[in-house]
Amino acid sequence: MSIHTDKKRKITVKTISNMKGKEKIVMITAYDALFANLFESQVDMILVGDSLNMSFLGKNDTLSSTMDQMIYHTKAVCNGAKTPLIVFDMPFGSYNTKEEALKNAIRVYKETDADAIKIEGGKDRAEIVRHLTKNGIAVISHIGLMPQFVRGEGGYIVRGKTKEDEEELLKDAKILEEAGAFIVLLEGIKKDVSKKITQSLKVPTIGIGAGEGCDGQVLVWSDMFGFFEEFKPKFVKRYLDGARLIRESLQEYVNEVKSGKFPTDEYSY
Repeated sequence: MSIHTDKKRKITVKTISNMKGKEKIVMITAYDALFANLFESQVDMILVGDSLNMSFLGKNDTLSSTMDQMIYHTKAVCNGAKTPLIVFDMPFGSYNTKEEALKNAIRVYKETDADAIKIEGGKDRAEIVRHLTKNGIAVISHIGLMPQFVRGEGGYIVRGKTKEDEEELLKDAKILEEAGAFIVLLEGIKKDVSKKITQSLKVPTIGIGAGEGCDGQVLVWSDMFGFFEEFKPKFVKRYLDGARLIRESLQEYVNEVKSGKFPTDEYSY
């Protein structure tokens, strides 16, 4: 039984916070109104992720995403989904200082209907998180494997493999919670470490490649539905062979047009 059985009622930061220890939180990415509307009735949260730079624009990483680009897609998602909590993924370079972060976050709130923002970084971002939350911005902190750091760290590196790294992650999570983050997103972290972090926090955790011990999960929709074929991370379960289904359907359309089978009288005025 869902903690928010009325799917017409807007899900808020308070709703999500109250799910800790009671109900798993379901989050998915979306980049447009069409898919946001398809997801709306079943998910708790939608992340307008900078992952769109890879799955939507065909880039090799997320780093060239811009505020203008992210705001455009967030507007579209907000038009398609009114009930889930919508999260704006702050792009690389948009929150290097607390002043810059607040300026850009205020723009997000003024120009879109997003409910929260997400920023990457551990204790080094705590003052930024504190500054944002004190000024009315709901913040999700993202630690562990951080895609915006991929070039600086030399690739996608799983975290929590050593005792020292485990302690560092636990410290980051606690400091970010104290700074005001209402969720800590854990990516690419050994599952036993993610479980310890989850148990140590009062706020929910959402995992991606961080095991079942988190309070919720998020996946990129084009990964989980089999549309993105460049590579498949270990943590992605494909719930649909989307690319194959599209190709088969497209081939049927091509064949019918070439042969004159489509359109028939049924599809003509």
